[in-house]
Amino acid sequence: MKLHGYYRSSTTYRLRIALELKGLAYTVVPVNLLEQAHKALDFTARNPFGSVPVLEVDGRWRAQSLAILEWLEEEWPQPPLLPAGGEARFVTRELAYAIATELHAPLNLPVLRYLKEPLGHAQDEIDTYYRHVLARTLTPVEQRLERLDTGDFLHDAPGLFEAVLVPQLYNARRFAYPVDDHPRLARIEAACLDLPAFRRAHPDVQPDNPAAPSSEKTTP
Repeated sequence: MKLHGYYRSSTTYRLRIALELKGLAYTVVPVNLLEQAHKALDFTARNPFGSVPVLEVDGRWRAQSLAILEWLEEEWPQPPLLPAGGEARFVTRELAYAIATELHAPLNLPVLRYLKEPLGHAQDEIDTYYRHVLARTLTPVEQRLERLDTGDFLHDAPGLFEAVLVPQLYNARRFAYPVDDHPRLARIEAACLDLPAFRRAHPDVQPDNPAAPSSEKTTP
């Protein structure tokens, strides 16, 4: 199993978390988004979307992280990413998809680049836009968690929601978003980052992270 992705990509990060939670062995194949490696002909020939992550299994390339997560759950149901029971599964999908669909697209690298060139927005304006979009979705997610009276995780153990949430909060902190203003989201994030699976999936220890000391880099 090979995971083609970029260490700081939130969609690649969420897939690393899922693979780690399920205990599946995989090899990281770095795709440098800053160098447009995902747009190279040899890459788009296999993945017409020209995006990461791609999960390569038995020669088959699978794209689109949410679809891959659902596929992993079907092929390797244990340990599960989704809880038992229809209502609990709905809540998980409701909150995970809110983050994945409402935040990833408007905050993706091509959008941020377009805001700068050719639209000519300054970096502080782009950062303000980024934080505005985050607040628009993270605030109601926090309110939903409060009404559900959640603890360290959405349910008894981390799963699909946490796999989607933690990478988004990692990026939020990079843009100086006040994550701690959402205490339940921050509590879940902290509980997740204490777990070995989340630590192994973290961008700081990925083999293509140029800032990570060689001794700390891992290739699962």
